[in-house]
Amino acid sequence: MLTRFLEQLNGPWHKRAMQIFMGIVLAHWAEHLVQAYQVYGLKWPMHEARGVLGQAFPWLVHSEVLHYGYALIMLAGIWAFLPGFVGRARRWWIAALVIQFWHHIEHALLQGQVIAGHALFGAAQPTSIIQLFIPRLELHLVYNTLVFVPMMIGMYYHLFPSAPEAARTRCSCSLRLHSATT
Repeated sequence: MLTRFLEQLNGPWHKRAMQIFMGIVLAHWAEHLVQAYQVYGLKWPMHEARGVLGQAFPWLVHSEVLHYGYALIMLAGIWAFLPGFVGRARRWWIAALVIQFWHHIEHALLQGQVIAGHALFGAAQPTSIIQLFIPRLELHLVYNTLVFVPMMIGMYYHLFPSAPEAARTRCSCSLRLHSATT
């Protein structure tokens, strides 16, 4: 059943499913950018800078379950869409998958600390490994950038494949028409 679903997801449903997935990715990215603007542009205190959704639902920003859940959804989404990518697009998509896997590990570490009720590394609150070196707000921007950039490069090559790559693609995402001479 999972195999059939993945075949559909990376075949006839691919274009629409990718649009939905990328919409979720962009909305999440926008939340982090709004939060950074609130801190650095508007000079709001960190605890008041909660993005857009966090203004209406403050508990969202402080919920490790939400952050871990999103990291898991991203990891599962990137993995699920991998079969639909070929050639150069696939290489970049795999790079995003590897980086997101590490990002997920960091969020799992944070979630584990919340569940255990014990922060690691002598910290006062749950802390990830890289957060020992980069503050949390900036770290989220770094991680999202490190995942987003290879995703976008992969999407570019997926939307504009070379002729040999287009011949191996199973979806209708390509925006480039290839002639026999290309």
